[in-house]
Amino acid sequence: MSKELIKRILSSIILIPLALYFIAHGSFILMFFTFICFVVACYEWHMMTKRKSYKIYGFIFLVISFYTFYELSVEVVGFLFVFTICISTDIGGYVFGKIFNGPKLTKISPNKTYAGAIGGYFLSLISLTIIINYIDYPNTPIQYIIIFILISTVSQIGDIIVSYFKRKSKIKNTGKIIPGHGGLLDRIDGMIFAFPTYYLVNLTGYLNI
Repeated sequence: MSKELIKRILSSIILIPLALYFIAHGSFILMFFTFICFVVACYEWHMMTKRKSYKIYGFIFLVISFYTFYELSVEVVGFLFVFTICISTDIGGYVFGKIFNGPKLTKISPNKTYAGAIGGYFLSLISLTIIINYIDYPNTPIQYIIIFILISTVSQIGDIIVSYFKRKSKIKNTGKIIPGHGGLLDRIDGMIFAFPTYYLVNLTGYLNI
C-alpha cells in the first residue's frame, strides 16, 4: 500500500466523521463549518483561475452550491443521502480504478477509467441500500434508484469538470490542505454539483426525504 493511499485513508477517517459532527450539531457550528469550506474553496478556485475570464462564473457557482449545501444540511436525512452517495462514488471509483485499471474514461482526466465509474455506482448503491434500511422513507424503490443514478452520475461529472479546469491551469491538485487528497476542491468536486442537483429535484417534489 502506497504512502499516498495511507494518507488518503487516514484523512477520510478523520474528516468524514468531523463533517458529520458539524452537520449533526447544526446552527452556528454548521454555519461556521460551511463558511470556512466556502472560503477555502473560493481561494483554491481563485489560485487555479488567475487571469482567466471565466473566474467570476466559478465564484457565482460556488455561492449557489454552498447555499444548497447549507439548506439541505438542515434536513439531516436528505443531506446524508447525497453526502453518502458522493463519498461512496468517490471511494468506489478510486478503489475499482486502482484494482482493475482498464480503458480510460476520458482524456480530460487520465486517471478516470470505466472500471472506476462502475465501481462508483456499485459502492454508492450498496451504501444507499444500507441507509434506506435504517430510515423511514415515503418513496418507492424506483424513485431511490433514479435519484441514486442521477446523483452518482452528476458527482462523477463534477469530478471530471474540475479536472478539466485543473488541466487548463496545468496543475495536478487544487491545493495541499488535505493530506493524500490535495485541495478541498479535489475532494468536494462531485458534491458541489450533486447538492444543487438534488436541491432542484427536491423542489419538484419528486423525492422528499
